[in-house]
Amino acid sequence: MSERRFIPVRFAVLTVSDTRTPDDDRSGDTLAERIARAGHTLADRRIVGDDRAAITAVVKDWCWNQAVDVVLTTGGTGFTGRDVTPDAIEPMFEKRMDGFSAVFHRISFEKIGTSTVQSRATAGLCNQTFVFVLPGSPGACRDAWDGILEKQFDYCHMPCNFVEIMPRLDEHLKRG
Repeated sequence: MSERRFIPVRFAVLTVSDTRTPDDDRSGDTLAERIARAGHTLADRRIVGDDRAAITAVVKDWCWNQAVDVVLTTGGTGFTGRDVTPDAIEPMFEKRMDGFSAVFHRISFEKIGTSTVQSRATAGLCNQTFVFVLPGSPGACRDAWDGILEKQFDYCHMPCNFVEIMPRLDEHLKRG
């Protein structure tokens, strides 16, 4: 039996906030640091305000960019009027990843209790690109990465992982 070798994945990180700048984007920094530490590539990183059209434009651009395999957004998952990230991104999903939200909330519940219900964290596939919509706190970004994403984007993780299915995400296009 041959041993699997690590395969780096290309991530893009989008911070959604009306107040964050590159100098104080702690959640984006948390994700970028973990991506690099795991041996992956940070293909792009941006900050946009809490604006549906701006969020959709950036995520759509990345999902159609061959240099991006995974999009991580942070921020805008709550219930206030400005929290529109899931609303901007979910309509682009070709397939939803309900298990991500369920596992994220289980992990989050262990840390912050019932306050986890105030997050609309979600995930799905858009043009064969994995998209994860995370809350805007560094703690939530750590929970999502450390508890789910790090293992699922490690080709060596068994019994299964996202990396091994990436070449098959577009197989429905080849049947025609």
